Amino acid sequence: MERILNHVQPAVKKETGRVMMMTGIGVILMWVVFGILHLFMPGKVPFDYTIFLGGIAGGAVAVLNFFFMGLAVQKAASAADEDTARMRIKASYSQRTLLQMLWVIIAIVAPCFHFVAGIVPLLFPGTGIKIAGIFHTKK
Repeated sequence: MERILNHVQPAVKKETGRVMMMTGIGVILMWVVFGILHLFMPGKVPFDYTIFLGGIAGGAVAVLNFFFMGLAVQKAASAADEDTARMRIKASYSQRTLLQMLWVIIAIVAPCFHFVAGIVPLLFPGTGIKIAGIFHTKK
């Protein structure tokens, strides 16, 4: 694992760490919302291990998706020509979309995951980046 990370640019590592933190905060907030909803509607909203497993796995897929995007951009930036770079980005986008679709299917079908808790974390990296952009000030 360490050998793979040696070839990753520091910017990709740094931004992936930020996205991991934002996604973790989002997952924890999602668990809190599930807990509150469960208090008011215990028959409709569960609060069991499936919520926690779905959040952890969905968050991991979301962060992994962002990391793969960073690697694709890194490889595209080092490409010799623009067409190769464009092809790498398109291929990465297709593969990452397939990964997310596969996870959504697993989250819906597998009984060990609550489907909402597994799918919602996929939205956290983009939302976190947008929120951080609102509050980010240039120095």
